[in-house]
Amino acid sequence: MPPQATLQVVTTRWTKRSRGGDAATVRNATPVAFRLPAGSAPLVHAVEMHEEHGFRPVESIGGPATAETVSLRVREGRLTVFVPVPAWHAIPPRPRRPPAVRLAPGEWVRWQLNFRFSSLAGMQDWSYWQDTVNVACGPVTHDVFLGTPTYLVDERGSLR
Repeated sequence: MPPQATLQVVTTRWTKRSRGGDAATVRNATPVAFRLPAGSAPLVHAVEMHEEHGFRPVESIGGPATAETVSLRVREGRLTVFVPVPAWHAIPPRPRRPPAVRLAPGEWVRWQLNFRFSSLAGMQDWSYWQDTVNVACGPVTHDVFLGTPTYLVDERGSLR
């Protein structure tokens, strides 16, 4: 039987208004993990925090984990995890990406990336995202992602 996976994607979005000062302090205090909602795993738990809403967490449950968000494969009884970066997420540049992480049951990975975007016409200010993808292999407790990950992949770069 393949190992079960639990996925939590935490996304923070902001503009230049939250790049410095008090607003940046609020943004920088946003969590990278949350307690999983009640219910049975495996599950997909998404949490979004947007500047325009004061960085209040908005949670959703379910929905497929698309190939754009995370790639999950089972190989030799382990869960192989890779977080792809779509071509249009070009800033900051990532010429060398880390390899996929192979999780045994009971292990989990936290994978962090950040991005900078402009409007297609370049008429709006830059906007910024930070994605934290937490993936656990096997049965989990509701607070699994609040602890220290087995593996940490930090691909956050300078957004200047």
